[in-house]
Amino acid sequence: MKFKDRMKIRNALLKHQKGRRDEALKLYDELYADGIVQAGYMLPYSVLLMRSGREGAFETVREIMVKAQKAADLTPDRRQQLLMNYAIACWKTGNLEKAVSTLEAAHKKQPNTLTYESLGFLYIEAGDAEKALAYNLEGLEYDDEDAVTLDNLGQTHYRLLGDKEQARAYFEKAIALKPRQIDTLYFLATYDLEEGRPEAAAEKLETALEGSFSPLNHADRQMVEKLLAQANKARGTSVEPA
Repeated sequence: MKFKDRMKIRNALLKHQKGRRDEALKLYDELYADGIVQAGYMLPYSVLLMRSGREGAFETVREIMVKAQKAADLTPDRRQQLLMNYAIACWKTGNLEKAVSTLEAAHKKQPNTLTYESLGFLYIEAGDAEKALAYNLEGLEYDDEDAVTLDNLGQTHYRLLGDKEQARAYFEKAIALKPRQIDTLYFLATYDLEEGRPEAAAEKLETALEGSFSPLNHADRQMVEKLLAQANKARGTSVEPA
């Protein structure tokens, strides 16, 4: 790889780390267009694309992750992230079955917190209550202080099993560990609204909107804004969501 390409990768990563995402994305685009195959930039590039809202982003991520498999700097840890990003892109482009099978294979080879969190969530998305419950409980045994796994169990009970009280117990444990976790805030806000506490709901939802939304969030920005509008209406205000 040429010196100027190494410098461009370094510059792109620095801009990304500093939150200058548009500038970083432009440099990543150029590197990829030039045919540079390096996992060190392709993995953060794929993450930035998935969060960008760009049309066709997830199709592009699938393509990038396939090419990144040939990168000379693809370490075992980076391969795990590659498979994760590939699975998310498959799910977002309508192939949930492929996403699940990819993460199941990754988990079988190397179980870790990341696969427990993501595969546990995809089982929920697939509507498989039995598998979602069993796998997320296994994830909780692996790490009983993982806020994402606790949220997954909350969502399993709330969305698939219809047991809101058991769900609440998991959500409350999750929020105690990770107070700004978007999905957990969203679901806890629904309890606040149902129980006549619109101010508390609005506070949680406003906090959620300050976060960085991920493709693995159940609640996207539009869902949070819609629920916040309901909370504001219930408390007699016309405050627009941030």
